[in-house]
Amino acid sequence: MDTKKAHKVFDSLLVLQYQSGNKKAVTLLVKRWHVKLCKHAYWYTNDKEVAKDIVQDSWNKIIRKINDLKDPNSFGNWALTIVTRNAIDWQRRHKKELGDLNSYYNENKVRIVGQGNGNKEQILRLLDRSIKELSVNHQIVLNLFYLEEYSIKEISEIINVSLGTVKSRLFTARENLKSIIKNRNYEE
Repeated sequence: MDTKKAHKVFDSLLVLQYQSGNKKAVTLLVKRWHVKLCKHAYWYTNDKEVAKDIVQDSWNKIIRKINDLKDPNSFGNWALTIVTRNAIDWQRRHKKELGDLNSYYNENKVRIVGQGNGNKEQILRLLDRSIKELSVNHQIVLNLFYLEEYSIKEISEIINVSLGTVKSRLFTARENLKSIIKNRNYEE
């Protein structure tokens, strides 16, 4: 059994224990998932304190609704979906602030000349800045697919869109990212 499946089985057992009345099981779920959920929320907010607040609110909802979870094997995707939706709601409420921050970020960014001339850290910064130029929907699918390593089916469930939409967004995000990086290299 691979590690990912083993973690899923363990999480499932903890969910079943909690649903059966063992209140300590949720403590273990929090220990296992809190850091990952905070990192996921941070990806949307770029603010550690806000990410922690989002995850705390998400845990409240998770604990309130965990008894209604019909498929304990889906706990990870389900919890991640709750955090994702809370983070997106936060983004919507703070859209103007984020726009101001992005403007500041874009005005003050350091340009990198060509991938061949830079070290790995510079290339990663270039890639990160380029990804931030994509639409939020494209950023979300790239993050979930490449960084969080979720399958297209799992992403579909997390962001509540069809498989075809996820595939389309992933394809478009890759193409747009190639174009942004190519154009950036020409500008410099």
